[in-house]
Amino acid sequence: MNILADMLLTEPAPMAIWATLMLLTLPALVVLASPHNVRNPGRALIDTVGFLRRRAERRDAERLRRIEEAVQAARYADEVGVAAEQAGYAAQRWQGHWEAAGERVDAAWQAWRAADARWARSRATAAFGTPYTPKTPMEYAYRERFLHRAVQAAAVRGELPVAAVADALHGRNGWDARLHPAVQETVVLQASAAHLRRVHERAVEAERMAWQDSLRAGRNRDSLAREAAVATAHAEAVRHLIPLPGTAAAAFRPAFA
Repeated sequence: MNILADMLLTEPAPMAIWATLMLLTLPALVVLASPHNVRNPGRALIDTVGFLRRRAERRDAERLRRIEEAVQAARYADEVGVAAEQAGYAAQRWQGHWEAAGERVDAAWQAWRAADARWARSRATAAFGTPYTPKTPMEYAYRERFLHRAVQAAAVRGELPVAAVADALHGRNGWDARLHPAVQETVVLQASAAHLRRVHERAVEAERMAWQDSLRAGRNRDSLAREAAVATAHAEAVRHLIPLPGTAAAAFRPAFA
């Protein structure tokens, strides 16, 4: 018995022959296993064939299921890999937006500080008073033209909003063309400093939002990268279950749209 067992375990041909004999004798064993089957061997053989067919169908269904799961795993790994790559590009773009916003904050800070310094110097000069000028219609016309030109020039340089030009033309929001040109200059510089301060505040807020967007994009990139790594590892583990094109086993591979 030990010699027979060793031969069956080490030699594939006797094992195949033995399995074939067992399969061929299975109907006889089924018939002899029950008195009812002995009395009706034809019915027993039909039942045996049906049992073997159902078993083969279950085996094929299980194989198809595993192949389908392997194909789905490979497809998901490819899709999440593409998504992770796109998330990486998006994170780079948001990083660039944040850096650009930081540069705008620095520029706005410098412009505000320079405007504030000019306003401080103008206040110091105005402390000495303004020269006397006769208040004639020509003088008022000159003062009006001076104010309009000063406001327009500041708006062109970005030191005042465009709306300030219309306000100065119509004497709204504190613009008074009757003031002495020296006083008007101080008023324009004050308005410029206030406007550039607000520009700086908006730039700081925009930079903060860009930083948050960059953080979210980075977290999304990292999350997808981890998910892609897990999906790729799983797909590689079950890739051997997918039949190669042109092989007989490929006939079991399900068709996917």
